[in-house]
Parts: sequence; structure tokens; C-alpha cells
Amino acid sequence: MVGQAVLGACLRDAGVKAVLSIGRRSTGVSDPRVRELLRKDLFDVNVPDAELQGYDVCFFCLGVSSAGMREADYTRLTYDLTLGWARVLARVSPSMAFFYVSGAGTGGKAMWAQVKGRTEAALLGLFPAAYMVRLAMLRPVHGEVSSTRWTALAYRVFAPLAPVIQALAPSMVITTEALGRAMIRAARERPPTHVLEMRDLQALGSG
Repeated sequence: MVGQAVLGACLRDAGVKAVLSIGRRSTGVSDPRVRELLRKDLFDVNVPDAELQGYDVCFFCLGVSSAGMREADYTRLTYDLTLGWARVLARVSPSMAFFYVSGAGTGGKAMWAQVKGRTEAALLGLFPAAYMVRLAMLRPVHGEVSSTRWTALAYRVFAPLAPVIQALAPSMVITTEALGRAMIRAARERPPTHVLEMRDLQALGSG
């Protein structure tokens, strides 16, 4: 859903001139600014440099739930996959801003928090303009739907409660509209804070 949110925000922003979407499936978006690079295996990062040049920012929105996963498998799909692409982009465009969608609580004692913490640390050492997006609860407002079946079902069930939760715990919830706006604004302004907690995202996405 984060990828859908950021893509939607990019296309609503007249200042965004071109978008390259990399993924296993087509976005289904028809816009002259959008180009797609489809990969059956996302671990295959052997892409000609020319395909990746000319972009100012990478919004890395890939991720999986750690539920029921062994640490080795979660590390492969979180740390290894992210760093595989990050190292390529750092070589091709070392001055680009790299935004990694992490999670609130990263660096804590839980297995997923430790793995994401290691991923964050590696990215911060790789890009001068690396930003960690520590997202908590996301409220879809433009029809964004999770590609994970159980997550999509949970969002459908709890959708009517989302505005209530946001009213009761505003510091823990952000809309897809505000998140997309926050990430684009941060990409332009490159704030000095490289770990963006929910309060930072909400401030960037306001207005």
C-alpha cells in the first residue's frame, strides 16, 4: 500500500517529471511519466546502468510481514533484498536520496525490529541522503489495497474504525495521502533528520 500511496502522490504532483516503477507486476497505471521495469525475480539486480540513471530519489517500499517467518528468511527478504538494490543505486547515482520504509519500533528487541535496525544502519552508511520512514498505522484514502491477502482482509474489516483510531491516537496513524506528500517533500528538502518517525512524517505531510 505504501508503494501505491507514493506512486499516487507522485502523479498528483506536477513537479514530478518521471517515475520508474520496479516490481514483479505492472502497476496498471497509464501515465506518460511512468515507466515500468518488471522483474520475475526481485533479487536479480543486474540492470543496465542506463535504465537507472537520471532519477533523484528512490522510494523503497518493498517489504514482508515477519509473522511466522524464521529470522534467516526474514533477513533475506528484508536486509538482503533491500541492500542488493541499494548498492546498485549507490554506485549508479550516489547523490540520490534513498527512502526506506521501515517501521515504528525498529531497533527494539523483536526479531523483525533487529533485522530492520541492521538494514537501516547499512543504508545510512551507504547513502549520504538516506532516510528511514518509520511507519506505524497507515490509513488508505485513495483506494490503496494491500497485495497480502490477510492484510487486505484486515483493512476491509477495520476500515470503518480507522477514523476513530486516528482521532484517539493521532500520533500512530497517517493517511496514504499525507504519507505520500511527506515522502515527496522530504525528497525535495532533504531534512537533517534521517530517521523519520511518525511525528516527522505527519509534520512533513501536513497542509
